[in-house]
Amino acid sequence: MVSRLFGYSAHSVDNVDAELNRCAVKKPSSRQAVKPYSLPRHEKKTGYDTDMPKVQTGLEVLLETPELIGGRKWALLANQAAVTADLDPARVVLPAGKPGLLVRLFAPEHGLDGVAQDMEAVADVRDPITGCEVRSLYGSTAETLEPAPQDLEDVDVVVVDLPDIGARHYTFAATMDWVMAACEKARVEVLVLDRPNPIGGRMREGGMVEGGFESFVSQLPVPARHGLTLGEIALILHRERHPQLELTVVPCREWQRRNWLDATGLPWVPPSPNMPSLETATLYPGLCLVEATTLSEGRGTTRPFHLVGAPWIDAEGLVSHLRALDLPGISLRPARFRPQFGKYGSEICAGVELGVTDRDSLEPVALGLHILKSIHDLHPGDFAWRSDPYEFVSDVPALDLLTGSAAARECIENGLDFDSLFESWRRSVEDFESRLDGVLLYHDSR
Repeated sequence: MVSRLFGYSAHSVDNVDAELNRCAVKKPSSRQAVKPYSLPRHEKKTGYDTDMPKVQTGLEVLLETPELIGGRKWALLANQAAVTADLDPARVVLPAGKPGLLVRLFAPEHGLDGVAQDMEAVADVRDPITGCEVRSLYGSTAETLEPAPQDLEDVDVVVVDLPDIGARHYTFAATMDWVMAACEKARVEVLVLDRPNPIGGRMREGGMVEGGFESFVSQLPVPARHGLTLGEIALILHRERHPQLELTVVPCREWQRRNWLDATGLPWVPPSPNMPSLETATLYPGLCLVEATTLSEGRGTTRPFHLVGAPWIDAEGLVSHLRALDLPGISLRPARFRPQFGKYGSEICAGVELGVTDRDSLEPVALGLHILKSIHDLHPGDFAWRSDPYEFVSDVPALDLLTGSAAARECIENGLDFDSLFESWRRSVEDFESRLDGVLLYHDSR
């Protein structure tokens, strides 16, 4: 089936026609070639005062070219963070242009307004703003992750606008994968409105997912920190899993891989309750691993994923141990905190507070594992892995799901260093990058 790219940045590819032709050559003969649709560039007026080009998201490109969904019945997969540069929600501004008929909304984990906590089942509701029914794609069972066939019967195209944060285990891209699978079976087009990767598109870290360790947090064939946009992930999924799907990707304009979100002129809107800032997103690819233990990852405080602790930890001893590792790009402070909910709710915890000092040298996945191993080694009688089901899986340890294999957990349990593991992950990242031909939509200007 067709995979199309609509709109492009001057910096996205060196030669758009050549790039699109190259994409077509790489596709098996059972698929149609990528068809370019070139759009003129427009200046976007924002309060961003810089000499750098202003970045436009796929949402804003679609607003300029509503004919892409004109005259058709469409559904929207989005949440509260899917906004324009002026903070107007996608579910408001897209229907306002009357580019067809919005018939349904789909919501990812945390719900349409991003108020549900992690792993909290979200019910179907009716959106008071649009009046549309909202189908939750994160309910109480794994079966709710995929749209029901009847929810696509009256839909011609599903528009996807989900702000991702650059980590495989952040579940929005996995939700997109489920939607793509359902739409492939229903012969419904998927149109992905791309956004910049907020933590940049250059750096990748962590291993791939081995067989037997797949789950909602390990569903994607990408490294833990993947350095891709949602649109680029969609192209990978189209190539590897959903070749019969009619997929359209609307790229950003003017985004370059080296740019983090704060260099784009676009606003940061928390995409989920415990992702309050760009610095939190910077730490998340590795600090999410704390969820695999009984340690608090700072949920229930104003510093989620910046704080790690438990009532029984020697905070000063832990920080001294971590500082001796000379980990790059991070500050470490002994801390005490009291979560208001979640693990150790209303109890005083001791541990470490993290601050990013150099995000370009920071290796968040390695940082997260070093923290777990340090606490395990310093407090072997108290440290414990999570025993409750994790993202609908109860028979595989949560850390194995998050890292994609048992290797990291076995290093911690057996007193081994991470050197060999990290080297194998670096090789797997290199192999992954060698297979990105025809996928990367953006490059850095010379």
